Amino acid sequence: MTEQNQKALGNTLWSIADQLRGAMDADDFRDYMLSFLFLRYLSDNYETAAKKELGRDYPEVDEDAREVPLALWYAANEGDVPDFEKQMRRKVHYVIKPEHLWSSIANQARMQDSFLLSTLQLGFKYIETESFESTFQGLFSEIDLTSPKLGKSYPDRNVKLCTIIQKIAEGLAEFSTDIDALGDAYEYLIGQFAAGSGKKAGEFYTPQQISDILSAIVTLDSQEPKTGTKKRLESVMDFACGSGSLLLNVRKKVAKAGGTIGKIFGQEKNITTYNLARMNMLLHGVKDTEFEIFHGDTLLNEWDMLREQNPAKRPSFDTIVANPPFSYRWEPTDALADDVRFKSHGLAPKSAADFAFLLHGFHYLKDEGVMAIILPHGVLFRGGAEERIRTKLLKDGHIDTVIGLPANLFYSTGIPVCILVLKKCKKPDDVLFINASGPEHFDKGKRQNQLSKTHIAKIIKTYQFREEEARYSRRVEMAEIEKNDFNLNISRYISTAVAEKEIELDEVNQTLGDIEKEIAKAKAKHNAFLKELGLPLLP
Repeated sequence: MTEQNQKALGNTLWSIADQLRGAMDADDFRDYMLSFLFLRYLSDNYETAAKKELGRDYPEVDEDAREVPLALWYAANEGDVPDFEKQMRRKVHYVIKPEHLWSSIANQARMQDSFLLSTLQLGFKYIETESFESTFQGLFSEIDLTSPKLGKSYPDRNVKLCTIIQKIAEGLAEFSTDIDALGDAYEYLIGQFAAGSGKKAGEFYTPQQISDILSAIVTLDSQEPKTGTKKRLESVMDFACGSGSLLLNVRKKVAKAGGTIGKIFGQEKNITTYNLARMNMLLHGVKDTEFEIFHGDTLLNEWDMLREQNPAKRPSFDTIVANPPFSYRWEPTDALADDVRFKSHGLAPKSAADFAFLLHGFHYLKDEGVMAIILPHGVLFRGGAEERIRTKLLKDGHIDTVIGLPANLFYSTGIPVCILVLKKCKKPDDVLFINASGPEHFDKGKRQNQLSKTHIAKIIKTYQFREEEARYSRRVEMAEIEKNDFNLNISRYISTAVAEKEIELDEVNQTLGDIEKEIAKAKAKHNAFLKELGLPLLP
């Protein structure tokens, strides 16, 4: 599917969402819309596998038929159904009953079937509790089909759902809906809903342009970035993964270079967003055995896998990316002060958990790994506990690069942000500073500023080759950073002032002389016209 078609599909689905949600909050409608798109994906995938499994026994039906092929096969082969479903669980890891398949649901919607809502409820419940392995329990838990937001009564809600599903089915019918197309449409809708939901979007969405920078940085060889993208990453982790778009971007970047990722790991505290992330992974063709997303609080370290006491068994990751909530208020307790993640650096202040998130990720980074995290600029210069943490990280040689980005790149905040690149073992003794926040390094937009492909490429190339450029990038020795009391404020190291051009007096005199001659010539010509007309001359 071409990029143009992907955008057209996304636009079609977005216009449907915009048209149908009525008075419903964009965030609420998002969950219905994306769940139906996900059901469509699961159904397509399941029917393709069923057709392969049943071979010639798979019924052929007319496009306009009310019954889907699998329903006809179930009706004619009742005794074989248990074995068939057992085989499907083994092959695709889930089962969908024929009446719950998207094509069946879309047929019901087209006929304005009064039982559509009930069928959907049963279908979602079956998929959650009977179909998937336990990994996928509660996948549709945030979709309330009895919500008064859909309508006051059952019939009202049923009619609304019929309209929504019919429109989505018609919209999808115009396009190829292979897995990439559906995955990209899902991602596009997440971005559109994020743009429309203001501050709430910060909880689940990293703008594509920033995601591209982080993905490119962490997929380059950590010790020798100039050698290019790594062909194999055993593990990638995002401990505040939102809808999972950042993790998927890393996967895409590695795949583009002809490489592979062993397993993707993510953690998300918000239940709705956690479900979005799991759907997003599957919609992009990541098998359930290839990723693990955990629902729980990162700062409290609620994931049992990460609480392993034996250092030999504790997981660590090749690559860590994160866009945690900025300056999040938290409760640093005595117990947390003794936590292995924070013990040697100290606790971040109550008013801003930025360094707590950073230290959590850094603790699980492999010695030869790389971590890139988006944080507010305050982490670069704030004093107190943050200064102590920053100083230790610098003295231990763990901060590799500081990238300053322009303001207004996020939907959720207008503040400028920075990217910190950290490594446990880094070769250069210096710290690379990149100031990409100047007006010439982004495109100004009405609501959001944008980084073009050229701007992004420049940041990545500067990091990759550790290039220095006046007023843009500089490698700074630790001695200079120490003189500045380990303050990493970018303006201390990169001057953005443009030197005034030296004035050559002889040249200026010559230019002024030439201008005066031109004025005298023009005046004489003008006076000649005035004389002919009998008008007073210019002095």
